[in-house]
Amino acid sequence: MDLLLNIEAFVRVAQTENFSEAARQLRVAPSVITARIKQLEEHVGQPLFHRTTRMVRLTETGKTFVRECADLVTRSQDLLDQMSDVGVNPKGVLRIHALTGFVLGRFASVLKEFQDLYPELRIHLNVNDEVVDPVAAGVDCALQIFPPASTELVSRPLFPVRRIFCATKDYLERHGAPRAPEELHQHKIGLYSRYPSRDRWTFHREDEQTTLSLQAAVLTNSVHVLREYAMEHTGIVCIPTFVAAPALLRGTLQPVLGDYVLTSFWFSAVYASTSRNAFRLRLFIDFISAQFKGDPAWDTELIAKRIISDRLITE
Repeated sequence: MDLLLNIEAFVRVAQTENFSEAARQLRVAPSVITARIKQLEEHVGQPLFHRTTRMVRLTETGKTFVRECADLVTRSQDLLDQMSDVGVNPKGVLRIHALTGFVLGRFASVLKEFQDLYPELRIHLNVNDEVVDPVAAGVDCALQIFPPASTELVSRPLFPVRRIFCATKDYLERHGAPRAPEELHQHKIGLYSRYPSRDRWTFHREDEQTTLSLQAAVLTNSVHVLREYAMEHTGIVCIPTFVAAPALLRGTLQPVLGDYVLTSFWFSAVYASTSRNAFRLRLFIDFISAQFKGDPAWDTELIAKRIISDRLITE
């Protein structure tokens, strides 16, 4: 078992390129990681890392074995998890990173139902709009609309994220409603700063496609702030339908350029192919996948009321 712990330390240092961060993620002292790497190097008979005060890099020997070692750690952890969970509830901690805009108002019920099924599984949930590498951040999974940060990560799509331009009736009556995408340039616009497409906006209508750049009067990483900004009758904002839906259904916000469809993104679970909590993580991802199968509930209602189109064009 000591050899497996040493291999796990090797894999985590290789992934994070940092002894202290590997220690933090494995919840041991940095000196323990140093000792485990030293023992493994003595066992192998060759150094596994080039180390300076500024960097940690794999040697050629380390590069040769890191993938196989990562697979070994994952398989071992998965097997131990399944053995310990036979006949009892799975237990332990899952560390999840999630986008603020999604979890506020949408995610608590999902967590409640998941923990009703697995009451001894604890969730540590970190919420912000930063793009993270789950390995470097020390989490099991990131729920996000961003592509994976490296080829070592797996991305599992959960549901499409539709976006809509919208404003209040008062604003549109005072300033006029745009009839074509180019007319957005004449308005005060609020935009989310972290869409993967950045400043490129593509509008689709039948066989027509319009791509343009927009200058934001307000650029923020909070879709909820954008919704409140629009509710002040201040301008037109583009926000995901999972944030806009309640206001659109009440009529307090109205769709803008409703005959156009914006490109959508996939909200995905991103995780390391070598996750050390693979069994528990699979339970979690399978559960949330089932919760959001097909069009999510908020889009289904908007489509039924013809507030948005059922057409889906993804990046």
